Amino acid sequence: MQTITTIGYAHPTPIQSALIPVMLGGQDVIGQAQTGTGKTAAFTLPALSRLTVGTGSVQALVLVPTRELATQVAGAVYNYGRDLGVQVLPIFGGQSYTRQIKRLQRGVDVVVGTPGRLLDLINQGALDLVHVETVVLDEADEMLSMGFSEDLAAILEATPFDRQTVCMSATLPKGIRTLAGQYMRNPQTCEVSGTGQRTATQIEERVYTVHGRDKNAALARLLEAEPVESALVFARTRAGTVSLADALAARGYAAEALNGEMSQPARDTVLKKFRDGRLSVLVGTDVAARGLDIDHISHVFNYDLPRDPEVYVHRVGRTGRAGKSGVAISLAMPSQRREVQKIERYTKQTMTPSTLPTVQDIEALRDARFAKRVAAQLEGTGTERERILVTTLVAEGRDPMDIAAAALALVRADEKAPALDAVSEASFQHHRDTSKGKWNDRRDRAPRGHTPPSKASHEDGMVRLALDAGTSRHVRPGQVVSALARTANIPGKAIGKISVQHRQTFVDVPEQFVPQVLAQTKGYRFGKHLVSVEIA
Repeated sequence: MQTITTIGYAHPTPIQSALIPVMLGGQDVIGQAQTGTGKTAAFTLPALSRLTVGTGSVQALVLVPTRELATQVAGAVYNYGRDLGVQVLPIFGGQSYTRQIKRLQRGVDVVVGTPGRLLDLINQGALDLVHVETVVLDEADEMLSMGFSEDLAAILEATPFDRQTVCMSATLPKGIRTLAGQYMRNPQTCEVSGTGQRTATQIEERVYTVHGRDKNAALARLLEAEPVESALVFARTRAGTVSLADALAARGYAAEALNGEMSQPARDTVLKKFRDGRLSVLVGTDVAARGLDIDHISHVFNYDLPRDPEVYVHRVGRTGRAGKSGVAISLAMPSQRREVQKIERYTKQTMTPSTLPTVQDIEALRDARFAKRVAAQLEGTGTERERILVTTLVAEGRDPMDIAAAALALVRADEKAPALDAVSEASFQHHRDTSKGKWNDRRDRAPRGHTPPSKASHEDGMVRLALDAGTSRHVRPGQVVSALARTANIPGKAIGKISVQHRQTFVDVPEQFVPQVLAQTKGYRFGKHLVSVEIA
């Protein structure tokens, strides 16, 4: 209570009101709440109240998906338990084993760590969990999606059977239920989203339909038109984060990439610059941006839509934190109507279809900002020399309005405003009834009878190829992906729509990989058959 008063907390958030009494009662609990709702305090405060400080044994264990989150949660535990003298240790990969082991030997009350390194230390006999009273799985759905299910099971097996287990998750996929059934005792569920909506109500969600080739230009317009304090932009691939960050930097934005190929010191440097405000735009992959807890992110941009709606929930949860409002903007290509629908059904929230600001809109904003600078200068002092110059020009017969316009033109000529590239009109392939927030699917159903597929890809940046085999040779979509990816050495995830016909198969391949696919002149093996490929 002393700590809560010192920090300045006056009223508990909904997840704190729901979770704290259950944990104080000793029950296992599944807490569902979006990030930024006070869930760290919700599980930390009751866990700390059960500690016997000074025993030297680990009594509370918090499992998290990423290094960044381990550091952040450990910092929160330290702050909440400082007056109690609580000893807390963050444990994750990339640090010295020796240093971590020595710290454990000196005695720690609370350990916060990532599953991989924790399991390593358990297997080495360096981390003893026999005295653990509380285990918290923070962002459990992300840990499961990252493939930590076996590690979590092994760690839980190393803790006492009568421990209290707390599972915190923004979503409740099947894996969470399975985990609860195996390792939790009659858990109580605390779900605070009363409307069933999975994204926070203070987040404004919008979608813009944009051709793939125009995404950079569209993003640049939005960054200039929106009141961005700091922005997190999600790209699908590591290479994509670098190229997009470079493109934004070339336009004058303070932007850098964050991806899994970076070393931990490099990641730490980029994140520190973003936290300190020296970077206004951070471009990252889903893996790299997991666990970021930065309150001043005003905007999240889905430059590439996620394939999984759960990932969308985690992405947009990076904004609208600590009671602040936020904006989540998605750039969807014309062919991605169904992906948007899928996300909306999952989140139970509609993305508002929006129109990109025009060149004229951006220029009007630039004029308004410049006018404010001029007005501020008029209110200030130090313009005596300029006034003498104006007087001289007027005496020569110059019009004062012409003088002012010429002076402003000279100043604005030195402005480094980024160029505004053209953006072509785009719309979803099946139109949306925006008055009801629903899609008009009257054309979704195929007409009776056979309709051959288009021989041109409907998706920007993709080329439709034709294979001379189909259902008559028992061709399946999975075989197509496997054959092309293996033989042409292209990423399977990059392959687009596949349509298997009786004697032909059509497949969409990114334009940059087409030469590699066509270069395999000997064809592709499907069982006993060799299949040739050509542009449809």
